[in-house]
Amino acid sequence: MNANVMNANWTTPSPRTGLKGLLDRFTGPGATPAELIIQFVPPFIAALTAPLYAIMAHLHWTPSQLVVAAVLALDLVGGIITNATASAKRWYHRPGQGFWQHMSFISLHVLHVLLVVLLFRSEDRLFFVVVSAYLLSAAFLILQAPLYLQRPIALGLYTLALLGDRYLFAPTLGLEWFLPCFFLKVLVSHLLKEQPYRP
Repeated sequence: MNANVMNANWTTPSPRTGLKGLLDRFTGPGATPAELIIQFVPPFIAALTAPLYAIMAHLHWTPSQLVVAAVLALDLVGGIITNATASAKRWYHRPGQGFWQHMSFISLHVLHVLLVVLLFRSEDRLFFVVVSAYLLSAAFLILQAPLYLQRPIALGLYTLALLGDRYLFAPTLGLEWFLPCFFLKVLVSHLLKEQPYRP
């Protein structure tokens, strides 16, 4: 039998109780050890690397900026990977998780943009308005599309976000990775419903 053949399983185990239950609600109940390793190791490396880069590049960030950069790196890299796992897919796309639940999750990420604007972009209001509006509009379009078109639409909108990041705005020094990772997490990794293959 081919070891690479796997079956999709949409049956979501119930979250455990206590602290393990909090982990389950974040990673998806039933996450395998391999899924947990790839969900936690790279984000913690990113959280260390982001402020270290700013220090080595002599960006003269304040302690608050260093901490926020670390948290953003942790959240975005962790979110990209976690939301792409099979355990998270079946948890975040389980019955009862529809349009409003996904839009609520996406809307919270406006706070990420606000932090970047306030701490790293000298209160660049245009950046805040354009990025936030694009985030909510793109999420709306993806969620309203038929399931079979959501992936190509999400990837098209993500590509447009990359072009906007490159050509519409001056880079955020030290956080040049922010918008590419931000939109990859929310538009592609989180929103797309994909088969939760199990080992």
